[in-house]
Amino acid sequence: MPGAPRVIVLTPDFPPAHGAIELVMDRLVRNWARVRPRVVTLATAGAGREDDGSFDVVRVRPPAGLSRRAAVALLNIVGFAETLRFAPDVILSGHVNVSPAALANAKLRHVPVVQYLHGHEVVVRPRLSRWALRSATAVIAVSRYSAGLAVEYGADPARTRRIPPGVDVVDRLAARGDRPTVVSVSRLEERYKGHDVLIRAMPLVRSLVPGARLVLVGDGWLRQAYVKLAAALELDGNVVFAGSVSDAERDRILDRGHVFALTSRLPPEGGGEGFGIVYLEAGLHGLPVVAGNVAGALDAVVDGETGLLVDPTDHVAVADAISRLLLDRELASSLGRAGARRAGEYSWPVIARRVEDFLLEVAG
Repeated sequence: MPGAPRVIVLTPDFPPAHGAIELVMDRLVRNWARVRPRVVTLATAGAGREDDGSFDVVRVRPPAGLSRRAAVALLNIVGFAETLRFAPDVILSGHVNVSPAALANAKLRHVPVVQYLHGHEVVVRPRLSRWALRSATAVIAVSRYSAGLAVEYGADPARTRRIPPGVDVVDRLAARGDRPTVVSVSRLEERYKGHDVLIRAMPLVRSLVPGARLVLVGDGWLRQAYVKLAAALELDGNVVFAGSVSDAERDRILDRGHVFALTSRLPPEGGGEGFGIVYLEAGLHGLPVVAGNVAGALDAVVDGETGLLVDPTDHVAVADAISRLLLDRELASSLGRAGARRAGEYSWPVIARRVEDFLLEVAG
């Protein structure tokens, strides 16, 4: 787009890698209409095949065997150089891990930097987060909870804008399965996601709803621990570990489910669920949601309207909420329909335009 303001997006997380941040960065860039973007990111398995030429993508391929932290350091070096070459009007740092490249350019060329804050990164990299949030020209926080974290870590409230993630809105016709099914979608890599509590809740659920099962979509280093927990609770065959699946297969599982549950809690060290795109995605499939009554879920789920918010540390409360929705089909259907309507308000074109407006505002 000749003559359009230039935006460089620095992010370690981008498709074909899977995850919430990857999805956010990809959908933003694909839905911008008034700026010329360039993405600088890490190369992952399959990277390049999905680049359709609609925007520039520079992929940094780390040498084999390089650690994740070293790969991100390399991304900062290349990102700094690419930003100098691209001469953007504004820099979007998609994660605090690439803030060094963004802020070094800001200091050298006086280019404004907008820092994204998702939530849990302030726990993983607290000192870097504090520096990035204090130094950025402006901050985008994905929820009220994340905005609070941003201010706590030094961001100016006056230059912090709350913009939620979005969803891909499509018309769906769910084909519910015959067996009462609870579905959860998340990588099995963070204990705060609450898979342990969900699994502990299932014996109580099954005592009230015979035949009920839990399907966990996602994989990670905690999988074996959860497999052992399910076996210890004699849930063999009633907790299904679907692993990493294609988007189409994930959608099929959601369409056949009856309740979506992801009871993320607040970790002792802080952080937690920044927003929870999966709650909106579940709504698109007409599923009522059971979520923790903390952190970003408070923005993503309307208690009693699109789902039920419960104490995420209490497996009895989780079991009661799930059982209620499995037994009361009328309530479940009502919450699911409301969830679908609300998810429609978060379509990616709408959300991307809000981010684009903010970038243009910051760029002056």
